[in-house]
Amino acid sequence: MSTQRKGRAIAMSDEERDAFLREAPVVRVATVGAGGSPHLSALWFVWDGTALWLNSLTRSQRWTDITRDQRVSLIVDDGGSDFLSLRGIELQGTAETVGEIPRTGEPVDELTAPEQLFADKYSPGRAFQYDGRHGWLRITPDKIVSWDFSKLRR
Repeated sequence: MSTQRKGRAIAMSDEERDAFLREAPVVRVATVGAGGSPHLSALWFVWDGTALWLNSLTRSQRWTDITRDQRVSLIVDDGGSDFLSLRGIELQGTAETVGEIPRTGEPVDELTAPEQLFADKYSPGRAFQYDGRHGWLRITPDKIVSWDFSKLRR
């Protein structure tokens, strides 16, 4: 994975990045559409410390795009109320499907952790719900860039 070269003064540490990605509710996912046009959508997600996991409708434009071209770019941010409170993370990488499509709950060891993380984040105290319409995408980042403008105050 490539490291951040510019903006080191405002870059998040690995610990800050992981905490931010564990807590943030929404990621914006950019895929490459037919003919190269971009497609942008917002989704819930989980971060396991090395990969970002999306539970996506398998009959969506996003899924169609990813089956054609696995390259994705993602942004997780919180807008803040002023310039010095802006912070976020951009990830670029490759998406791959994991488990059956659509997901119906067949045992898949690789999905045990992301499904538990997802349930804990979005419906605490409940088990992950399978609906037969979603599938799992694992995004392995090739590049991560972060910013936290509050660091300029220091």
